[in-house]
Amino acid sequence: MTTLREAVREYLNLRRSLGFKLHESGRLLLAFVKFMEEHRSSYITTRLALAWAQQPSTVQPAEWAHRLSVVRTFARHRSATDPRTQIPLEGLLPYRPKRARPYLYSEEEICSLLRAALRMPYRYERGKLRPRVYYCLFGLLNVSGLRLGEAQNLELQDVDLKAAVLTIRGAKFGKTRLVPLHASTCMVLADYIARRQRHWAGRAVSSYLFVSSRGNRLDGGDIHRTFYTLSRQIGLRRASDRRGPRLHDMRQHADSPIMPTTYGGTADWRGSGCVWSRHNQRLSRKANSLSSGRYRTGLTPSGTVRESAFSFKRMSAWRYICVVSTDSCPSQSAITERSTPC
Repeated sequence: MTTLREAVREYLNLRRSLGFKLHESGRLLLAFVKFMEEHRSSYITTRLALAWAQQPSTVQPAEWAHRLSVVRTFARHRSATDPRTQIPLEGLLPYRPKRARPYLYSEEEICSLLRAALRMPYRYERGKLRPRVYYCLFGLLNVSGLRLGEAQNLELQDVDLKAAVLTIRGAKFGKTRLVPLHASTCMVLADYIARRQRHWAGRAVSSYLFVSSRGNRLDGGDIHRTFYTLSRQIGLRRASDRRGPRLHDMRQHADSPIMPTTYGGTADWRGSGCVWSRHNQRLSRKANSLSSGRYRTGLTPSGTVRESAFSFKRMSAWRYICVVSTDSCPSQSAITERSTPC
């Protein structure tokens, strides 16, 4: 019979071959196996699983529940080959974390954040590019709907300004997708890349698009700390606030202009001969849930899928334009445009 350590390796290899990354779960399971070896137990028991899950006494109860759920999932897999395995019950360590409340940014707040990023101080010459890095990073997140990890992992080879497209590699479920860019977006990125090349000329730097003052990929913790600092400067957060608007909420802000208001209901289509039914609303919600990045699926009034894109204007303003396919209702305007100067 295979040992627990061998079983964990086989389990992780199997799940990862199916597309799951399991970075944190893999680390936790190896720590759990070490704990079991220290207690000289060759099979999983509920008592030991609970003892291991509650080991860090300084963390929140949600972390205990998460650690136990990782063991529970592995125990179900292990029970197929080792009948002695005890699967921890679902009711143990019950905890339901509070869902974060989405925050919809206003155009003024986005512009204030970008201006604050450009005004960031730096101590040394090597940090001279830092304000421009965060200006372009936050701006790209705002107009593209990219996840933060996707923007972090962008490399120079993934940015094709001639074709006006970003290649997002290893996204959700390990998939790769293309995100088209507007010409104004390309102008901002081209300016940033030129500054990046001049700043790092003759020095070693990684191939990532957004790099730190040391030339490495931006650290996620540093990005969040910078965002919190800027948020307090512009009044999005108070100094004592532990919760508030998040970077991830920029995806919600990006969804708003991507899905135009002309697709909001029956009243918007009066006189056009189009019918907006509950079926259309369900399809619209489904299309929104399936949307990815800046190139998203939406619906024409007839229920057919259309595609939209938007952009930001160079330097002084972030601008987006929704281009909507209206083949089924040609009387409607095909372009919705709004621009707010920063």
